[in-house]
Amino acid sequence: MITIQPPKADVTIMRRKQDLQEGEVAIKPIEGFIDLHEIPRDKGGIIQFFNHSGELLFVGKARKLRQRVKKHLQDNVSPLRNHREEIHRIAVSFVDDAMERDIYETYLINTKQAKYNIDKVYYKQQ
Repeated sequence: MITIQPPKADVTIMRRKQDLQEGEVAIKPIEGFIDLHEIPRDKGGIIQFFNHSGELLFVGKARKLRQRVKKHLQDNVSPLRNHREEIHRIAVSFVDDAMERDIYETYLINTKQAKYNIDKVYYKQQ
């Protein structure tokens, strides 16, 4: 038996409104998320999208995390395109090795039964 321990989230952002103080510049939200700048541009890893009740909606991997998160929030071909209003929290974990990212993604999809993943899904097979 192989034991897999997925990495803990290095950055977590929540859907929220900006509480502007005097003199602050408004940040343009993307689907209600204003803290995307906290996700590094140059890091690879795993992305997990959760709803308000903590249910895992989707798991993905990326060589460049911030770009991929933005794509899922804006792109018309993302599996999340019809479910973006459900996303409340995004957690990213830094994983440098591409093979490890693939293993963690598949593991999380199937052990946590991600709602909107359609590839790499084995728990639905009979």
